[in-house]
This record gives sequence, C-alpha cells and structure tokens, in this order.
Amino acid sequence: MKRACVIGWPVSHSLSPVIHGYWLEEHGLEGEYVKRPVEPKDFESFLTNLGAHGFAGANVTVPHKIEAYRLCALRDAAAQAIGAVNTVWLEGGKLAGSNTDAYGFAANLDSESPGWDRGGPAVVVGAGGAARAIVWALIQRGFEDVRIVNRTEARAEELAAAFPPARAFGFDAMDRALKDAQLVVNSSTLGMAGAPPLDIGLSAIGINATICDIVYHPLQTSLLKQAKEGGWTAVDGLGMLLHQAVPGFERWFGVRPTVSPGLRERALAAVTARESART
Repeated sequence: MKRACVIGWPVSHSLSPVIHGYWLEEHGLEGEYVKRPVEPKDFESFLTNLGAHGFAGANVTVPHKIEAYRLCALRDAAAQAIGAVNTVWLEGGKLAGSNTDAYGFAANLDSESPGWDRGGPAVVVGAGGAARAIVWALIQRGFEDVRIVNRTEARAEELAAAFPPARAFGFDAMDRALKDAQLVVNSSTLGMAGAPPLDIGLSAIGINATICDIVYHPLQTSLLKQAKEGGWTAVDGLGMLLHQAVPGFERWFGVRPTVSPGLRERALAAVTARESART
C-alpha cells in the first residue's frame, strides 16, 4: 500500500487529506494520505528519511517549503524558478521536488475563466511566496505586463527584479497599477478571516477582466463580491488548492486525477465543518 502525507507545523488545518482521500476512494486505490506535524528542528531528519517512514512522497506546507527546496537533490523548473518546494517524491533513491502552486493557479483559471491568459496587464497584490509562484506562472503564459503591488514596495521590487519584465508598485500607486488590467490576483492575506479586507477600487480595470482571490477562508471575499457586483469574472481560491494537488497524487499513486464538482463539494463540506467548529 502506497502512503503519502502532508508535512507542516502546524498541519491540523490542512485540507490535503480530504482531497487525496477523495481521489483514493474515487479510483479504488489501496493507499493512504495522512497529516504529519513536524517541527522545524526535526524536518531535515524526517524529509531525508521519508522512505524509511513508509512514505512514497509528501506535500510540504508552512514553514518548511524553502528548507524542502534546499534538501531536494532533484528539482523541476518550477521549483528552481520559485525557490520553494511543496511536493516531494523519491526518484532513483533521491529526493525530488516540485512547486505545484503555479500549476494549480493556472489550471484553476483555465477551468473557471477560459481565455484569462489572452494577454493584457496582470496585477498581483502581495509579494510573498504565493505571489512568486503566480508571477512565474503569468510569465510562463506569456504575460509581458505584470504589475506587483505590495504595502512594502521594497519587497515588490525584489520580486519584480527576480522575474523581469514584472514591475513593482506600492499601495499608494494602486490605481495606476490597476489601469486597464485584464487580470487581478490577490495573493496576500488581506481578506482572509481575521485579517483586514483588501479594500481597492476596480473601476479602472478592463471590462472583461478576471478577478482571482487565492484566499478560500472565507470563500467569498469582499474583493470577489465587488467583482461579481461589477460584472467581472470572479474566481475563488479553493480551486487553486484542488488543482495544485493533482501532480503530487499522480506521482505517488500512479493515476492522474481530475478536479470534479464532487471533489469541490467534499472540500467545501470540510471547510464549512471546520468553520462551524470554531464558532
């Protein structure tokens, strides 16, 4: 029986077991996917002995993604470009790693907003690890005008320098950055439950623009509500989470799964149950 896990600290919040458990059930596979809380001080030992722990591979979540990148002997193009690893497997006895966030981001938009990559300016709010994956995905899809907006403009400048021809903007230049945008992506924590909303005006963006928020708690953020009210295409963050899991499952269990309405319903039920338990 093949086994895989998600490694993080903490990791109790992860929806990955729900996603992979659904696919194992759907395809009738004898396998297991579990959570493994691993403290930073123990991470190197755990990951480098993954096979000895009985796992064919793993997802890696906060705060271990950069350390996982360092520990992998083999890295694909996405991992190399993004500088972080969220999916690992054993290849010829060596630890191999990928970053599937960029894939998940693009696949979600392909599904929910076909034609989103037709060109035109793209605006990414935030300059953290998720933004790095998203900016790389946009450049891979041929975007030549990528505008990174962050409260700390120096962080946006650092990210833009790593991915030319991206450009950096501070929040004080938000209106200028949004002008004629065909794609707006919130990759920051603004709008997440317990955090302030992302309070921006969308009047300057293109009439056929797509608005995406990678936050999925809550599923309908204030940004997405504003997008729907304005008639733009609104794409929530749950789909990115579901799609980024596809390559790992295929690596570990040998079957390429699909992101179906049934999977989304299962994940939504898990999110709702978790939120109810907190109230």
